[in-house]
This record gives sequence, structure tokens and C-alpha cells, in this order.
Amino acid sequence: MNGRDLVRSVKVVGMVGTAQGLRTVRSSWRRWRADAAAVVPPGTERARVPGPVTGMEQEPGGGVVRFARAELRVRVTAGGAVFLGWDGAEPEPSYAVAGRSPEPDPRAVLEPDTEGGWRVVSERVTVVVSRYGAVELRTPGGVTLRRDLPPRWWERADGGAGRWVQRSEVPAEARFFGLGGRSSGPRLRNGTYRLWNTDPGGSFGPGDDPLYITMPVQMVVADAATHLVFHDNTWEGAVAVHEGVEGAGSGHDRPGSCEVRMSGGPLRYWAMVGTPARVLHTWASLTGPPALPPAWALGHHHARWGFGSEQEVRRIVAGYQERGLPLDAVHLDIDHYEAHQVFTVDRERFPELPQLADELRKGGIRLVSIVDPAVKSERGVEAYDSGMAADVFVRDASGRPVRGVVWPGEAVFPDFTDPRAREWWGTLYKERLDQGFSGFWHDMNEPVSFAAFGEATLPRSARHSLEGRGGDHREAHNVYGLAMARAGYEAVRALHPEERPFLFSRSGWAGMQRYGGTWSGDVSTGWPGLRASLSLVLGLGLCGVPYSGPDVGGFDGSPSPELYLRWFQLGAYLPLFRTHAAIGAGRREPWEFGDEVLGHAREVLVERRRLLPYFVTLAHLARRTGAPYVRPLWWGNPEDRALRDCEDAFLLGDSLLVAPVLEGGAIRRTVRLPRGRWYDTVTGRAYEGPAKVLVDAPLSRVPVFARAGTVLPVRGSDGGIELEAWAPARGRSGGGLVVADAGDGWAEAELERFTTRWSEGQVVVEREGGEDGPAPGRPVRVRGVDG
Repeated sequence: MNGRDLVRSVKVVGMVGTAQGLRTVRSSWRRWRADAAAVVPPGTERARVPGPVTGMEQEPGGGVVRFARAELRVRVTAGGAVFLGWDGAEPEPSYAVAGRSPEPDPRAVLEPDTEGGWRVVSERVTVVVSRYGAVELRTPGGVTLRRDLPPRWWERADGGAGRWVQRSEVPAEARFFGLGGRSSGPRLRNGTYRLWNTDPGGSFGPGDDPLYITMPVQMVVADAATHLVFHDNTWEGAVAVHEGVEGAGSGHDRPGSCEVRMSGGPLRYWAMVGTPARVLHTWASLTGPPALPPAWALGHHHARWGFGSEQEVRRIVAGYQERGLPLDAVHLDIDHYEAHQVFTVDRERFPELPQLADELRKGGIRLVSIVDPAVKSERGVEAYDSGMAADVFVRDASGRPVRGVVWPGEAVFPDFTDPRAREWWGTLYKERLDQGFSGFWHDMNEPVSFAAFGEATLPRSARHSLEGRGGDHREAHNVYGLAMARAGYEAVRALHPEERPFLFSRSGWAGMQRYGGTWSGDVSTGWPGLRASLSLVLGLGLCGVPYSGPDVGGFDGSPSPELYLRWFQLGAYLPLFRTHAAIGAGRREPWEFGDEVLGHAREVLVERRRLLPYFVTLAHLARRTGAPYVRPLWWGNPEDRALRDCEDAFLLGDSLLVAPVLEGGAIRRTVRLPRGRWYDTVTGRAYEGPAKVLVDAPLSRVPVFARAGTVLPVRGSDGGIELEAWAPARGRSGGGLVVADAGDGWAEAELERFTTRWSEGQVVVEREGGEDGPAPGRPVRVRGVDG
């Protein structure tokens, strides 16, 4: 605390306004005083390393290796994941692991290794522990993928939680991905990445870090194999990444490295090895399958902070309908609340909200509500009174409710790490459902408390239940949004058991895919923001969160017609396709940018509607396999080093390659194609990969390529599913998967497999497990025969 903080306080009062500004300043000083009194400085710390090995004890799936000053438990699970826990750390309790930790692999046995160490050999990975505590992950063929050096702990003299650091080395050619939502990715460049979910306090672009979702999840792609490492620790931390250099120095490779530092909590982590698809399947098996969105959520959404009234919503919807533009959902922001209070409605501006929701639903449009965690701290506010009675709000070290400042003014915060609080919070969604809402987007749940200085969140000394274990905000902060998502998802599923819940959350942590998806947050309006949008979606998918998307057009400002259209074109090929903007930003309706943009936007929306069966298929496959809808170009060819560095195009499932235009004025662009034959879906021209090709990218479209031999489910003219088959290369075969959603409920959908091949000069499409030809009544269109 210094004089600069006092100056900032005065400035905040001047900029925000007297009442809200004073509340924000008081809240910031309260947070500072609370932490000054309750967060004890570390004082004297003692450094510790494992020391030499002293013995071992076998256990199912591995065993415990003991050192002079530490012990390490190694356990290979039946699904192929490896758990490593130092000093008695176990897989549970964990916010990331779904259910109970997986069973150990009975075939994996701890046995002596050369030079006095130990090793565990399994089907997919070999774990080697040196006599001083270094750990190597090796392929079954013996190639080292990762070497974790002996960790170091700094233990507090008073017995408090100690910090620790673990440094690792990877092959020189390896590339790092992951760590949650990073705007400069998806590949992680040299630098340090903070693990602390953060609202940047304004719009962001590439390089701004950290953002709303941080996860200690690293995916590392190397020549021999891909591996994923997850440090299951919710405390604040940082990961420093340094890419390797091949042939560095005197002709020797310099390995890549990463260093994980945590301010407290256990040193435990999971590792999984294989192809990218295998790794994410194992990850989903460990942390839970992604929630399956209802089919309507895969359509087009329109949102705005500042609709202002029912009349404005009806005007926007009518604008879509009059111009023949498909629309599937409308989102209401905090301005539909009464004085910004969650679970309320402004009756003057939205006097007949249930009737509006019913009218929209009859027209095939769903209404989605924002939900913020902060509850106005005032008697007579229903959520505040019931929450105080249930004793579910976060408290400080002296037992008083923590008060911050958010949109409704002074507010308190539910402790979502308390099962009682989640159950209470869940009952409040009945009000939203009774109003006619069909889905929810959670905002401000990092959590945010406005600040005149310091961090815009709760005091680090704030007390949390942490499922009954007890702890403070340093441990609970990163999982606050995850636990809120769980509360909302479980409540909506219980209140409307016949429908799949639709929920997405601005903040979260590892495992958040169990409850829904996320969006970019307040991405800046500009070409850099457009590029950051794609980075976030790709990076989150590699962390196991397949459903996400940006604010199309950017959150702030007014995009040019060209930028808006290019963003619209990108959004149409991402899982969450939603326009959105701040209250003071320019319009985001397609007709606001002129007739040319409107015409091209209509084509985009029609194409998204045509591809809806494919998006539904990808959603079901994500739930079954953990594979994201949107994948980096190296997904099927991780050994191709050139593809690892390509970040301006992506695969949509196995069938399509999308090359968005990310620069102003571009009407052509270079596209790097993976191995195999690819067809331009507009011209039908065939290209052979691996290659870099220069293709047209007029304002009317972005380049999209179909993989030769693929079978793509699309929407036919009658609304049913049609199969679009692209000819395989001569002498080759292909295929594809189709999952026809049985509805927005829980009925299991049938998975159909199709193959393509040449026979007597024609392309034949066959359904596996049935008679030759497609499913009865399902038309097939073959393309690319002349390509």
C-alpha cells in the first residue's frame, strides 16, 4: 500500500461517479486490510529436495518410491493415465477428476531400473524414476518425451502451505500448447504464463495474459508422440515455457523446458501419452465427458449488452425474419435485470418476459439469460435474505460476509465450493426457467469485485468451504467459476430433466467441460482481436473444452464492414456462433453494414444451417471421445513439424479444413494443407498435401476444403440429413461418421459409419453393418469426381 493507491482511489471516484466510485474505493481498502491482517507472510522458509532413494513399496499399478526427504507415488491407471503424487498426495479430493479416480492397471509393476532407480512399464508409457527423484516419461519404444527434474519445496517454519517448483525438459523440436484460454496461442511462445483466473478489466487482444480461464494443462507435441501433463493444484502459480533449439551450440540440440511454480498446495500431476486423439480421450475419461449442448445451441445466437426493452428485442428478431436470416437464440445481458440484480427482471422495460420467450420459442428462437454470482447486499433482496438465512456466502477470517462491489453495487458472493451453497443457488434458477429462459451464460465469475487498486477479486484471506476441508481464496479462486457452473448445470438438469441444459461460463478450470462451454469474454474489436478469437478456441479445445466461441465483431468499438464480415465468417465455423457487443459499442446486426455485407452474411448463415447436422455429429463425438470440434492442423499429423507452427487455419472435425481471413484487405491467402487430397468446396478443385497453396479468398467467402473420401452430414432441402460424399483419390477409400440427434433430451443417438470407394469408375457410398448404399430415405450427393 502506497501513495499511488490513494491517487488511484481519487481517480476512480472521478471517473466512475461518486456513489459507485466511493463504494469501489471502500471495497478495495477493505480487501487490503483483510489480507494485511489475515494473510501471514511466509517468514523463514526451508528449501528441500528429495535426496537419494532409500527404498520402494509396490502397489497396484505401480508403487511408492522413497527418498531421504520425500516420497513419490506412481500409479498407472487401466485407461493409460499416469498419476504421480509427491509426499502422500493422492488423486482425491480433486475438482478436476470426475467421480472416483480410475482403477489401477494390474499389469503395470514397479521394478528396478539401471543406475539405482525404478521404473513402471505399461502398454502406453514407461515411467522411469531416477535415484535422486527425476522422472522420465518414455514411449513404449523407449523414446524420452519428458524429463521432470527433482522438485524443490520451500517449507514454512510455521507449518503453513509451502511453495514448490518443478522444472521439466522436452525434445528440442517439441511445441507447447494449452494452459487454458490464452490469446496469443494456441502455441505457447517463450514466456511466463500466470495461473490465476483474471478479468482483464477491459477488452483484450493477443499477448494480454492472464485471462478468464487458466489451467495447469500442458499438451506437448513432439516427433515421437504427444503427451499431456496436468498439475492438479488450484493455487496461484505460473508456468514458464522455453522452446528448444535443434542443432544449438556445437551441433547439439537444446531441449525445450517448462517450469511450474505453485504458491502452495500439493505436488501431484497426471500424464498421458499417445496421439492427440488418444491423449484427449484419456483426458476426458479422467475429467469427465463434455456436456452435450441441445441442437439449437449449435445454431446462430445474437446478443447485446443494451437491448434495453422487449420492443428492441422484437425489433431485432423481426429484422432477422424479414431478411430471411436464420436465428436460433437471443441473449439478454444485465440490462434486463432490475437495477442489475441477478434473478430479477425490470418490469418496466420487460413487462411480459414469459410471453416474449414463448413467442420466440414458437418461432424456433430460444431466450438465454446472463447470470452473475454477486448478490446485492441489501435486506429485502430475496436472494440476499435467503442466502444469509442459509449461511452460504463467502466470509472473511473474522466470520463476516465478504463484501465487494459489482454491477448492483455492494454485493456478497456465494461460496460455490460449499455443497450447501450450490444447492441453494440451484433453487434460484427456477425463477429464470419460469420466465421462459432456455439457457444461461455465467459472467463475472472469476470472481470479479471492482477495485480502485490491486486485484479486482475477493481478498485472498476470504474463507471457503472447499467441500468441507476449509481453506482460503488462494486455493478457491481458480475453481470458483467451475463450481458455479456445476451448481447451475445440476440445478437446471434437475428442474427440467427432460432437456439437456445449455450453459456456458466465462471462467472455469480443468473439468469445466462437464457442465458446458465458454466464450472469449471481452475480446477487442480489431484484426488482432479476430486472430485472438481463433487462438482461444483452439487452445481451449486442447484443454478438453470443445464448445466455445468469440464475441463476433468484438466486444467494444465499431468494426468496419470488412472486419465484421470476416469475423462473421470465422464464427460460422466455430462451435458457439454468437454476435455480441458492449452497451456503448456499435451495432452488430448484419444489415447495419450495408447490402453487400448483408448478402454475404446471409450466405454464411445459410451455410451454418446447412452444416448443422455435422456440428451435431461433432458434439456427440466430443462427448464420446473428448475430441474438440475445432482442431489444429497437426491433429492427424503431429509428426509434421511445419503444421505445429500453423495457427491461421484449423480443422473442423475430420472432414473440413477452414482457412479464415485474418488480415484486412486480403482477397487471396496461403493455406498449408496436411497430407492427403483436399477439395476446395466452392470450386471443386483438388489439391495434394502436404503443400502450401495460394487460393482466392474474396470478400464473399473464406477458403474451406473437404478431405477426399469424407462423408459429411448436411441439412437437405427437406430439413432432413443428406450425405455429402467427396470422392476419394483413385485407388483409395474414405469414410465418415453421422450422429443423428434424437432430440434435445437424453435419448442415446445412433452412430452410423459410412465408407467411400471407387468401383467400376464410380464412387460408391456404403453404410457399415448394413446393406450397400446409404440409410433408407437418406439421399447422397457425390462431389469431387471431376476434381
